[in-house]
Amino acid sequence: MRMLAIECATEACSVALFEGAGADARLLDHRHEVIGRGHAERLVPMIGELPERGRAERILVSRGPGSFTGTRIGLATARALAIAWGAQVAGFATLGLVAATARTLHDADGSALLVAMSGGHGEYFVQCFDAQGLPVADHRSLAPEQAAHFSDAPLVAGSRAEDLVALRGSGQAFEILPDARFASALPAALLSDRLAPIYGRPPDAKLPA
Repeated sequence: MRMLAIECATEACSVALFEGAGADARLLDHRHEVIGRGHAERLVPMIGELPERGRAERILVSRGPGSFTGTRIGLATARALAIAWGAQVAGFATLGLVAATARTLHDADGSALLVAMSGGHGEYFVQCFDAQGLPVADHRSLAPEQAAHFSDAPLVAGSRAEDLVALRGSGQAFEILPDARFASALPAALLSDRLAPIYGRPPDAKLPA
């Protein structure tokens, strides 16, 4: 069985094709680009550059939080490919992938980990993960000063890791963006059949009473 992973909820856009599923999956090929915007134009061509145009029996896709547009593009693409290929689809949280990436790249097993990513309106998305890579609580969207006091976890990963460590004056920063080639390192408990976007903060506009 082949598995395609899609992540385009941040300024990065990445896809990866695996043989097999889960922790034993073998990476066949991947693409990772920091593009800022333009995910709609780049995502499908990136998938098309993979072996057999990325065709797979299982698709993993990021649900956010992150870019509202990027998240929805990824989900829509995953749904469309699933229909065309008769594939199964599972969603995962972007912050969970960042945590899995940090543990793989920086040998962070055995330590609590704080993920800090760019959010909307200058805020940071923050969430703590335990030694097994599972979230300790739901993510929060906080102003930088509040985020600095959110957790004293010694390891901080994400696009705002260096800024957060500098604000609080302690910790080790792993400045990284999510990357689909590490999707096989996601704990099975973080995969969900639910494909609704995960929004980072409540909407600014509210319906009248």
